[in-house]
Amino acid sequence: MKTRYLALLLAPLFSTAVLATGYTGPGAQAITTVAAANDAADDTPVVLQGFVTQKLDNDDKYEFKDASGTITVEIDNEDLPAVAFNEKTKVKLTGEVEKGLLKREIDVDLVEIIN
Repeated sequence: MKTRYLALLLAPLFSTAVLATGYTGPGAQAITTVAAANDAADDTPVVLQGFVTQKLDNDDKYEFKDASGTITVEIDNEDLPAVAFNEKTKVKLTGEVEKGLLKREIDVDLVEIIN
């Protein structure tokens, strides 16, 4: 009887270890270029490297550029890096595609400065 209870206690530990590996099928890989982000579906994860070239009229909207093109990104103040950066600073943006009726933009969760 003790063995049965032990098995019931340990079962959740093993099942969560299996779930922690995550989904690896189609759509699981993050998009890495602006061109691909412009064609991606809503909520597709992205990891982009390039330059924030300018601040747009809206408080949290910026223009981002990489070798494949430009796209509007939304970066909340709390997601900006602690150190100042400009249009010549290479950055890595992590977030997801937000698909609107007329255009796509990136909702950024993390901005990292690349040396």
